[in-house]
Amino acid sequence: MAGITGIGSGIDIDSIVKAMVNAEQAPKQSQLGKLESKTTTQLTSLGQLKGAISGFQTALAALNSPSQFLARTASSSDNKVLAATASQSAPAGSYKLEVTQLASSSKVALAAVPSVEGITLSSGTLSIKVGATNVLDVVVDASNNTLAGLRDAINKAAGGVSASIVTDDQGSRLVLSGSKSGDGNDITVSVVGGAAEAGQTALNTLAFSGNPVAPDATAYPDGTSDANYIADMQTFNASGKVITAAQSSKITVDGLSITRDTNTIDKVIDGVSLDLKTLGTSTLTIAQDQAGVKANVQKFADAYNTMIGFINSATKVTVVNDTSAPVTGALLGDSSVRSLVNMVRSELTTVQGDGAFRVLADLGVTTQKDGTLKVDSTILGKAISADFDGIAGYFTGDTGLAARLSSKLAGYTDSGGILEQRTDSLQATLSKVDKQKTELATRMTSLTDRLYKQYNAMDALVGQLKTTSDSLTSLFENMPGVVSNNK
Repeated sequence: MAGITGIGSGIDIDSIVKAMVNAEQAPKQSQLGKLESKTTTQLTSLGQLKGAISGFQTALAALNSPSQFLARTASSSDNKVLAATASQSAPAGSYKLEVTQLASSSKVALAAVPSVEGITLSSGTLSIKVGATNVLDVVVDASNNTLAGLRDAINKAAGGVSASIVTDDQGSRLVLSGSKSGDGNDITVSVVGGAAEAGQTALNTLAFSGNPVAPDATAYPDGTSDANYIADMQTFNASGKVITAAQSSKITVDGLSITRDTNTIDKVIDGVSLDLKTLGTSTLTIAQDQAGVKANVQKFADAYNTMIGFINSATKVTVVNDTSAPVTGALLGDSSVRSLVNMVRSELTTVQGDGAFRVLADLGVTTQKDGTLKVDSTILGKAISADFDGIAGYFTGDTGLAARLSSKLAGYTDSGGILEQRTDSLQATLSKVDKQKTELATRMTSLTDRLYKQYNAMDALVGQLKTTSDSLTSLFENMPGVVSNNK
């Protein structure tokens, strides 16, 4: 009966029971808490270790990729003139290119119509061609018989031509832009329509077949002051105009002429794609991607150093002072971690083949005192330049360093591997800790109940004895001839 202080004996039963239960519970509770904390820390560290190994495996995969060593770079001496990309099939070499003409698509402004609100176009059909191909027919009626209506109808059709409206000194013009570049892809417009009614502009005003010929002042009696010349010039200025003519790109490669419809050109140099930007000359160099390989070797070293740095931190012992216990890493003494480090270091130091590159040191990659790797960029660069294929042979293939390391690491990270087994074991330990905590709580509850029953029974007995003692004392005091000491 928790919470009741001994009535019969005057003893603080609550305090006694709690002290006894705490004395019984504390050692086991402390033991379970320490085990739980240690196990949780180890689980977290194993997860971090797996992540570090995974990063190292990614770096190894890049080094073990034959395509990485087959990659080509394409560099332009003038990136303002052109840019280029090269595939694995591109042959190494240097090419002199000259861009003499860039490809463009057609853009035309149709004849100006009065910029007066309420003016409409007569009905009919407006047909747009790009080169010899009819791309769009727009039926003009009361629903769209304005420049804005035509613009919207053309854009909605998405037929390879887009439209906008530009208002200049002559009036408002429908401007058409083609999406197809190359010689012969000029925009033309033909019209079939009825007569214009009062307040309308004839639809055939928008017909366009190319730039009109400007009036020749010498053909008029009074030259430029002639009224007919002035009227014809006004008509000429208001007529449709070519803003940009459709044309093909033209380049020479080592003096050989090439014409294409676009500024992005393939299949001129095998495996090379060109992106023309402006007129000019440039030297294009196709080479093995030595910089990419050099970067991947550095990434390999960096990923290894990250993994080893974590392992060093998780397995070291740090002395705090002479009176305090040293701080130990979460994975100190872990046999799986020791075997991992020994395995990786063994592979890194194994002499491979009989070529120019037999160990990492031949590439300028050396081991430092703390176990991490250091890359000498100068030595590595010279090695790659001197024997690119030898570098590829050292890292790639079934017997290459990358494949050997990847195979050994897989035993740790794969499903059912060493790290998963360690993780499962630690999870099982945590489950046991939880179970023991529950059992301890149940046992302490039972102990508490038992102690209260025992102390309450004792308290009741003491109370009864005290009552009996008081009764006897009172009886004796009241007997004749008995003198009480209290009187």
